Amino acid sequence: MRNKTWLFLTLIMCLSFYHAAMAAQVVNLEAAEGYHQFPYFNQPTPVWEYNGQTPGPVIRAKVGTELHINLYNKLQEPTTIHWHGLRIDNSMDGVPGVTQEAVQPGENFLYRLILEEAGTYWYHPHFNNSEQIERGLKGILIVEEKETLPWSQELILFLDDWRLVEDGTIYSKFNTPHDLMHDGRWGNAVTVNGEVRPEFLVRPGERVRFRLINGANARVFSPNLEGLSAHVIAVDGRPVTTIFELQNFPFSPGNRLDLDITIPADAGGKSFTLLDSFPRESYPLAIIKVANVPPIETPTFQPDIAKQFLPADLFNKVAVSKTWDLNAFRGGKLGIGWGMNRRLWPESDKADFQLGVPQKIVFRNSSSRLHPMHIHGVFFRVLERNNIPAVEPFTRDTVLVGPKEEVTIGLVPEHSGIWVTHCHILEHAEAGMMTSIGVSEKKLARDLL
Repeated sequence: MRNKTWLFLTLIMCLSFYHAAMAAQVVNLEAAEGYHQFPYFNQPTPVWEYNGQTPGPVIRAKVGTELHINLYNKLQEPTTIHWHGLRIDNSMDGVPGVTQEAVQPGENFLYRLILEEAGTYWYHPHFNNSEQIERGLKGILIVEEKETLPWSQELILFLDDWRLVEDGTIYSKFNTPHDLMHDGRWGNAVTVNGEVRPEFLVRPGERVRFRLINGANARVFSPNLEGLSAHVIAVDGRPVTTIFELQNFPFSPGNRLDLDITIPADAGGKSFTLLDSFPRESYPLAIIKVANVPPIETPTFQPDIAKQFLPADLFNKVAVSKTWDLNAFRGGKLGIGWGMNRRLWPESDKADFQLGVPQKIVFRNSSSRLHPMHIHGVFFRVLERNNIPAVEPFTRDTVLVGPKEEVTIGLVPEHSGIWVTHCHILEHAEAGMMTSIGVSEKKLARDLL
């Protein structure tokens, strides 16, 4: 009787596992060498790709579902995938030496992602980042809302840049002293979805959802649509609490913006330019062409907005938990180290927080360079800039800290594990500007004293 009971329970467990696996959406991603055609050259450029393309395939799944992604490593070096912006189980976060071992050449790894929040996210390696991402390993992940609003269409714009040389290949020296002493590796070929100044076709009267992702190694953009009114409805994947007009938004590596744009009914035959206004002289990123056809009826609806998530007054009585001073000094594996409190990864100055307890962090930039600071596994609110209260109707996972600037943020850890935080100028991260936050479900020893 005992054996029959055991066999029955085993069968039930197997069936449960089978149904769970069948219910999950499964995607296969192969990281391998390939080629990409830029308009400047007659021959294609050798790149690294996911499933034969860069950016990699757009992965879409509904919020509340489970997504299984099989990574097959066909490269000649190890790799992983980090799911930028997703708050997921720590073991699936894709950081070698922290959450998993690197996936060796010829091996595979199954990522199991439970999608808790809708939004615009992206994926990229977290091994040899500055080279692997620059060579083309990056892609888009869209977690769709349970009920989709009646947009006329959706446009995804993945902003990037490449440093190419005269023969059409990617400049093969990475983490150079010049890049390390400055704001990382800025390319000489700016692309949107892998193309130079692509054109997107819309119709008069359409209401379009734009999803913008900055997947560059280091370049900061400031996207503006010339002649069109663009309203920000989400930042870094999460809906804003108050919709606002896009103006002079420093769009740093890792950031995402969702925009609500209505094409005027009388715009048939016109073109609008998406500009990058971050440099002194703006330049075109993409062209929005309006078909010369009669206008359609513009859909009427209210985009979702967030409830007050992490309200600023939640942190009024919270003391600063950690201050990280950001600066460079001689030393480290690359000769120039970018440190946090003059410590370099992996021997960095780490933090330990308790699950569910509000925390304040200060990023103090003592350098004259830019540092977009990204924290895995959480959203946070910018509270102050240079001791002046910040008013941002949204939360983030990446914030640009300017030269000699001090930024105070507030967060509440909601997932246990070890979560890295680092500069998303990838050359700075490779030079040591990375640390980790350990989130424990139990009280720390110091809290019990």
